[in-house]
Amino acid sequence: MHPRITLSVTNFFFGFSVAIVVYVLLPYLANFMPVQYTGLVIAAGAALASGAFFALPKLVARIGAQQAAILLTVAQMFVLFALAAGPNKFAVVPLVALAVALQPFLGYTLDLLLEATVKEETVTGRVRTLFLTAWNVAELGAPLVLGAVLDTSNAYGRVFLAAAVALIPVIVIFATRTLPAGKPPRLAHAKETFLTILHDRDLTAVSVGHLLLYLFYIWAPLYVPLYLHDTLHIPWSTLGWIFAIILLPFIFIEYPAGFIADNYLGDKELMVLGFVIMGSALAAVSLITSTSSIAFIVGILLLSRVGAALVESMTEAHFFRRVSETDIETIAFYRILWPLSGLIAPLIGSMLLFIDGFFALFLITGVLIGIIGVTAALSIRDFR
Repeated sequence: MHPRITLSVTNFFFGFSVAIVVYVLLPYLANFMPVQYTGLVIAAGAALASGAFFALPKLVARIGAQQAAILLTVAQMFVLFALAAGPNKFAVVPLVALAVALQPFLGYTLDLLLEATVKEETVTGRVRTLFLTAWNVAELGAPLVLGAVLDTSNAYGRVFLAAAVALIPVIVIFATRTLPAGKPPRLAHAKETFLTILHDRDLTAVSVGHLLLYLFYIWAPLYVPLYLHDTLHIPWSTLGWIFAIILLPFIFIEYPAGFIADNYLGDKELMVLGFVIMGSALAAVSLITSTSSIAFIVGILLLSRVGAALVESMTEAHFFRRVSETDIETIAFYRILWPLSGLIAPLIGSMLLFIDGFFALFLITGVLIGIIGVTAALSIRDFR
């Protein structure tokens, strides 16, 4: 099996583990605390990840990306098993925070391993979007499994168990296959890396765009299920197939978008379009009420993922055209946007929930994503 296929398979199982958990984190935490405070637990995990993220390049340089991936996956699996066991309320907060913190670490090691397989940057768009498509197929299946596992109940321990079991194939694959290690990594100080990116308008713009995408990935998958299930009382059996349908754009749009960017348009135009659609659709979630039809809800959420699929494929491809697997500090900075968004988004979300509830949350965040995202996309230096 080609190393890229191997890594895409591992990304599938990793993506399933992340996706099936993300929908239930806030409803699960709401069993232990007021809903306005649930986002702060996510922020705590993200703060832990952000603080530890620049230690990862040193770990990778010492033991290699593949061994680091095994270590991180085993740690995540045990945390999820602990959550499945039904911990008391004092253990819930640190366990959820740790589960949130470990996710971007594994994503970072997979990035390095995948980048080591790319020798010609003219295929970067297709390689990255194939890798993302594997994740997105898993994301499509996860809500269907979620709906079947929970049905009309709130037995969230079953969800954490499924997420833990999904990581076992990742450990087996990494333990039995030897993947390309790439060139020896270049280490730099965090401050030096930050200044390098800050002084490069192109890298700064695509990093801002990717940060906004990750903010969307907190606001939409965390707060939309919380609103639809806990406020509008839509059962998980219904939400499961809704969330599966709205993820179809990630399957059918990302790879063709990468091909079009590689051969015809470039990254900028599709990125701008993506931000317009994504921001507008997220803002429109504020229009969903208890009288809204299922078709109306599906339509708005589906459009939001069309925009997100375009933004994800274009930001990923554009960034990795500019770096190689040896630039592990630069990749680490790019991937720290994941936990950084996990710190920023829940704080903003909790604040807006306190001020004016879910209406303000979705309207304001959607407008911000649209305006800032289009500005960032127009600032990138296209390769075509």
